[in-house]
Amino acid sequence: MKRFLLVFSAFLALSFSAAYAQPSYVGADKCGKCHKASFDVWKGTKHHSSFKKIHKNKIAKKIVKSIGEKRMKKSATCATCHYTVVQKGKKLKPISGPSCESCHGPASKWIAVHNDYGGPGAKRTTETAEHKAKRKKAAADAGMIWPSMIFDVASNCMSCHGLANPKLSGEHASKMLANGHPLNPNFELTKYYNGSVRHRFYPPDVTKNKELTKPQMARLYLVGQAAALVSATAAIAKTDDPKYTAAQKKRISFAKEILSKVPEAAKILKTPTMDAGRQFADAIKGKDFTALVGPRLPTSFK
Repeated sequence: MKRFLLVFSAFLALSFSAAYAQPSYVGADKCGKCHKASFDVWKGTKHHSSFKKIHKNKIAKKIVKSIGEKRMKKSATCATCHYTVVQKGKKLKPISGPSCESCHGPASKWIAVHNDYGGPGAKRTTETAEHKAKRKKAAADAGMIWPSMIFDVASNCMSCHGLANPKLSGEHASKMLANGHPLNPNFELTKYYNGSVRHRFYPPDVTKNKELTKPQMARLYLVGQAAALVSATAAIAKTDDPKYTAAQKKRISFAKEILSKVPEAAKILKTPTMDAGRQFADAIKGKDFTALVGPRLPTSFK
């Protein structure tokens, strides 16, 4: 019996060590210390307000029950997209709805290097170009998704809004959809990215939340559809459930309709992978697709 307890204790220790070795969330409050304007924008979004509301919704309760769980806030499946979960001792605790790290990656491994502008006392305004380049690369290598890494940002959005997060099992996805979980095959980013979630406080005037220009919106729209194509293609392989498969095929069809008109999209149409998506985003950088995408772009934002 003693031997069993020793082995079991060792197993638990290894399990917790493995958990701590993985990148983890630190919470939006820490981001808000430096990015106050963006933090304030987030507090006015549904991403923020949903934390106190969504688990009380009757349909949400039905969905949670359908996957064999009792409480949404204690469900690892739901937490994947709906919560920011931090480590509290040996426990995981949801502290907010989707927040900074939901798009930019769990920050435990990159926040220190992200905040280092060149040593003690150094500030962003005095950081050298050489140090900034090294800092950005080091943070990205540690898991940070910079705003400029637009395909990766878009992938996080489109996979959750498409009920196709890589961590979501096919069985759970099918049951969730069957019990009322939304899945809009025509979901696109610009309506929100240029609306309530916009937080583009960039130099030289970091007090202004800059709107996207039409060419920027057109490129974002295309990148978003590329991300939808990748996530939907991967999702179909998870299950043969007819309703779920049909919904993902609609996403694929909607994305292909516009991407087929863009020469730079040839590779991702043939091989819809994350790498192909990043290459596509790089290939259309700086180009103007307003004439092509214009009719699809929203005229009002959420």
